[in-house]
Amino acid sequence: MEMLIARTVLSRSLSVALLGLASGAVFAQAQPQQPTSSAQEQTSSQASQPPAAEPAAAPAERTESEQIKELDRVVATGFRQSLEYSTQAKRESTGFTDSIFAEDMGKFPDVNIAESLARIPGIQLNRDVNGEGLNVAIRGLPNSFTKTTINGASVATASIGLDSTNQNREVDLNLFPTEFFSQIKVSKSPTAALTEGGAAGVIDMRNVRPFDRPESQLTYILQADYNDIAEKASPRGTVIGSWLNEDKTFGVLAGVTSARGKLGVEGYETVGWTNPNLTNSQCVGGDPNTAPGNQFPAMGQPCNTTGGNGWRIPSSIASRPGEVIDAQWLRDHNPGLTTAQIGEALIPRLGRPVHMSGDRDRDSFLGSMQWRPNENVDMYMDVLYTKAERSNDRIDMNLIGRNGAMVPTNMQLDANNVVTSATFENAQYFLEARPYHEEVQYWQVTPGGTFYFADDVKLDVQGSMSRSWMRRDSPTILFNSPLTTIQYTNNGDIPSWTTDLDLNDPNIGWTWTGGRVWAQNEKRVTETSGLNASLQLGDDRNNVTFGLAWDENYRTIVGFGDTGTNWQPYALSQVPTSELPNYITPGPFGFVTVDFNRFMADTNYAFYRDNAGESSGANTGAPTGGFDEANTAAFMMVNGESEIWNRTMRFNMGVRYAQTDQQIKGPVTINGVRNYQTLSGDYAEWLPSFSAAWDVADNIVLRTSASRTMTRPNPSSMLPATTFTDISAQIANQGNPDLTPYISTNFDIGGEWYTGGEGFVGVTLFNKRIEGYTYQGVTTRPFTSLGIPFESLTVDQQRAINNRGGADVATVNVQQQVNADAELEIRGIELIWVQPLNFVFEGLGFMANFSKLNIDTIGKDANALAGNVYGVSPKMWNATTYWENDIASVRLSYNWQEGAVGTGPNQQGIPFAQIYGEDRGQLDLSSSYTLHGIKSEPQIFFNVLNITGEERRSFFAYDNAVNDMYDPGTTYTIGVRGTF
Repeated sequence: MEMLIARTVLSRSLSVALLGLASGAVFAQAQPQQPTSSAQEQTSSQASQPPAAEPAAAPAERTESEQIKELDRVVATGFRQSLEYSTQAKRESTGFTDSIFAEDMGKFPDVNIAESLARIPGIQLNRDVNGEGLNVAIRGLPNSFTKTTINGASVATASIGLDSTNQNREVDLNLFPTEFFSQIKVSKSPTAALTEGGAAGVIDMRNVRPFDRPESQLTYILQADYNDIAEKASPRGTVIGSWLNEDKTFGVLAGVTSARGKLGVEGYETVGWTNPNLTNSQCVGGDPNTAPGNQFPAMGQPCNTTGGNGWRIPSSIASRPGEVIDAQWLRDHNPGLTTAQIGEALIPRLGRPVHMSGDRDRDSFLGSMQWRPNENVDMYMDVLYTKAERSNDRIDMNLIGRNGAMVPTNMQLDANNVVTSATFENAQYFLEARPYHEEVQYWQVTPGGTFYFADDVKLDVQGSMSRSWMRRDSPTILFNSPLTTIQYTNNGDIPSWTTDLDLNDPNIGWTWTGGRVWAQNEKRVTETSGLNASLQLGDDRNNVTFGLAWDENYRTIVGFGDTGTNWQPYALSQVPTSELPNYITPGPFGFVTVDFNRFMADTNYAFYRDNAGESSGANTGAPTGGFDEANTAAFMMVNGESEIWNRTMRFNMGVRYAQTDQQIKGPVTINGVRNYQTLSGDYAEWLPSFSAAWDVADNIVLRTSASRTMTRPNPSSMLPATTFTDISAQIANQGNPDLTPYISTNFDIGGEWYTGGEGFVGVTLFNKRIEGYTYQGVTTRPFTSLGIPFESLTVDQQRAINNRGGADVATVNVQQQVNADAELEIRGIELIWVQPLNFVFEGLGFMANFSKLNIDTIGKDANALAGNVYGVSPKMWNATTYWENDIASVRLSYNWQEGAVGTGPNQQGIPFAQIYGEDRGQLDLSSSYTLHGIKSEPQIFFNVLNITGEERRSFFAYDNAVNDMYDPGTTYTIGVRGTF
């Protein structure tokens, strides 16, 4: 509490000092100049006219070199023009921002919004297993630290990726069609007017509006994608029309887009690696291969001391009658290996090739109205709706390692005890078929307006409402093969095997013994609503702005499960083992699959799915529960200009106060009784910010920024989920509703040299200190604070509580996520170079960026916090070479990310084991040719994604111990677009 008070006092003092400095600068400035994009950083409604729509006119006193940079003097089109818009917006901004613009309506320069963001320094692109860009992370913090808005209004999506759980505040960008957006802006340094919640940064997506174009127009886009793994075409079509009335005071825009996508992914998974749990007879007797005096192991000691122990080698098997598999037998049949080595031999827990196929359909609508009855009023209403329906017939053939009973012979190990080859007797497989089906919907309504009461008094008002919901239906059908002998090899990226069993034959003797038939589904709902208003006193360059904001964020996740209690016995009665071959068919990946339609119909799956009971969590790993947050904020901000050594310096400074009240609700089962429990919490933060940009030369801008930003804690770590782990009710597990936000103190310094047209060279150094990072800790709390009725405890637990002084006195050690008494420090550098090469060849150019991060922990809990940041690439770079003229264009892009630590240690009970992502680069091609002289000026385009077919791979402790690998294949696109 003392730290909180001190921090608040410090923040207020800093804010007062900054505002005092700003007030002096406002009245000491030079003559006002034309508006710049710094004004657009103030409110969402001000972003309604990006530089791409209405470039500012150059004042007479600007030099000739400055006038060359004005967009209305540039004749470039297409990708070069979008780059020029971005360059101008960056140059005129006060803080550290990057923007991506569409050259024209429906012509966003990339096929996916996340792919576009990867061209910005410091942005890490997170791809789904099918290679599609899903979401992004900024400057070394996970993607949940990125605040995403549409037209300045908060966005929350209920969707999840093919292998993502989305339990936090992530936003899946693949829900939103690129054709509907004209600008994406990334703010790495905040202003007080920006919605709080993005400790790493804020991404704002601005949809197209009627007055973006000076005349009415109709844009059409028709395309087809072909993926070489799905081996099917995926058609997609878009129509966007805008209409302006005769006197240009009212406009309407409407757009629809429809995509019928086909999914195709091949891969391999292991679900971790494990080693044997040898019996005593397989351990004892000494080991002649060890030196005298070091006989291993002694009687009764376990053979593998590092943990794991998930693979049981049996004492005998039917194929070797009369033989006892003991320590001597294992050494005799695995020449050259000691008992200790055999006990540490690593194999996949569930080595399984994976095949995914299905549909990924999406239909979207955008509507926008604008009314400008005079120069003092600009009102708008935007409506966005998306519906996605996705299916995924996921099948995988598992070689049973975990809880299996394989017997190794002729086993070979590398220096890390990873099995490189072996003959495994008594081996068995199971097919796991999971035909996912999900439906996701999202809608958002954003009304707002700008009102000028005088030349220097402006009011911006905006409201917003959004809702997203998802239902995923994910049954599991699992059956086993007969026992067999296999030849196992692991000398490449993934293990392989050969066996006498034809795993693609429905009639080899598949059995339900040890099998599974489960019905599981999940429902998610997210809702946001908000209202904000700001009053600007002064012109767009020199002003004081006051604002108020309110928003509410709601989410609930509910898992439903019938895990074998109802559907399984009925299904097995309708499809006994003798009938099972009639429901199995050869599969597309060399192993069998299930005739899903017939199996579901004959086992009445729909009934059991729809009547499945609520469970404690979904099979995606997300716990059942939800939260409701009400946030209120107020801010004051100053924009101004000053002359320093006859050079203009722009600055922005302000402070934002944000108050959050929350309720966390989830199920709690005590003594077999399930009830919902609600926990409450609240917190408030002062968030000061300062940015300055100094034009030290005609073509050079230096920048600096200092700020405090925040991200609210992970709701999944706050859910009640209370359980007691002992009979005395002295140790409990519970979510922590008292988690405080992550607070980041940020410092940036950098600058750019503008070389003409779209060209510039930029460098930024940044430092972030994050407080409030969480780890699993223990908190001693009074029993009454847990919110658990005393009478719900067992008799023994009640007696133990009374012996400790009764419910009002007794304390409980609660294991839960807690805020660390430590700071996470992220230091980094960002470099970018955009350079036209017209002197080499007209229309030629390149752009490249590079980012490097260094992460440390500081403070009392530094050791607990160390390694608690996962999935962050230390190095990233992106390069694009482009050429275009009025008719044709071609662009080649390469994006590379260094592999990152994916998890903490102690994976699968092996203390040293962590999962690491592998380095990955992707090469893409975009090209087009315009048919001039034909109505609508149709432009034919051809794109190739992942030209070299790069896979996404991670590994378990060692690079030859694959954790998972997915091959999304190469996607080819051909299409045509035009405008009337």
